Amino acid sequence: MHHEYYYYNKEQLLSSPKIPMEVMEDKPAVFQVIAREMADFIKAQNEKGEKTVFICPVGPIGQYPYFVDIVNSENINLNNCWFINMDEYLDDNKQWIDINHPLSFRGFMNRTVYSKIRPELNVPEDHRVFPDPNNVEYIPNLIEKLGGVDICFGGIGINGHLAFNEADGSLTCEEFKQLKTRVLPISPETRAANAIGDFGGRLEDMPTWCVTIGFNEIYNARKIRLGIFRDWHRAVARRCGYGEMTAEFPVSMVAEHPDALIRMTEFVANLED
Repeated sequence: MHHEYYYYNKEQLLSSPKIPMEVMEDKPAVFQVIAREMADFIKAQNEKGEKTVFICPVGPIGQYPYFVDIVNSENINLNNCWFINMDEYLDDNKQWIDINHPLSFRGFMNRTVYSKIRPELNVPEDHRVFPDPNNVEYIPNLIEKLGGVDICFGGIGINGHLAFNEADGSLTCEEFKQLKTRVLPISPETRAANAIGDFGGRLEDMPTWCVTIGFNEIYNARKIRLGIFRDWHRAVARRCGYGEMTAEFPVSMVAEHPDALIRMTEFVANLED
C-alpha cells in the first residue's frame, strides 16, 4: 500500500491540512510558544477572576521549564488553576507505578514543575489531578463540575493516539469520541516508541498497562494544542493533515474540532534533513 501524502514536502503539507498546522524553527521554539500560551491564558483568566482548567501531558515536556521560569519571573498566580494530567503508567496489578519510577508522570510533574514553582504561586495540591485506576469516574465528573477544560495540551503517538487512547479500528469515530477515563493495555507500537524515546530502549521493562483520560475529555476541551518534533512525527503530521478520519488513527478526529492546532518543527515539516 502506498500513501502519497507521506511523501508531501513542506509546501504540500501546509497547503490544505485537515487540522491547522504551524511550523517553528526548532524544538525550543515550539516549547516556548506552548509555555507562553499557558502563561498568558492563566494571566488573562486571573484578571477576569476566573479559574483555568488545563489538560497537561508528560510528552511533550520541553515546555515546562520555560513555563516555570515565566511563572516565577512574572509572578503568575496558579492558585486558581487545575492541571489535569493525561495519563499514568500502571504496574502489573493495574495500580500506579511508584512515584519514584523513572517513567512515573506523577514523579515527573513533581520534580520538574511543582517543586520548581514558588510556593505562594503554585497550583494547590488538590488541583493537581491524575487519572486514578481505582476511581476512573473522578476526572469526567470533575471536568463537568468545573465547567469544562479550557485547553488540552498534548503530543501525538505513533499510531495517532492522544494520551493513551490507543487506536481501535473496531470502533466508529462517534463511538471512539465517547470513550472516557479508563484503564487499558498499551499497544506494542506505543510501548516500542516510548521505550526508544523515553526509556533508553528498555522494552522488556516498559509497563504494559496505563490509565488515561478518554478521548471524550480531550475532544470536548475548548482548545486543543498539539506539539510534534520526533523523527517519526514526519509521517504523523502528514497523516494528520491528509489521511482519512478513523479510530485507527484517533488524532484524525480532531479535524472536526473547532479550535485545534498542531505545532511542529521545521525538521518535521521538511522531508530533507
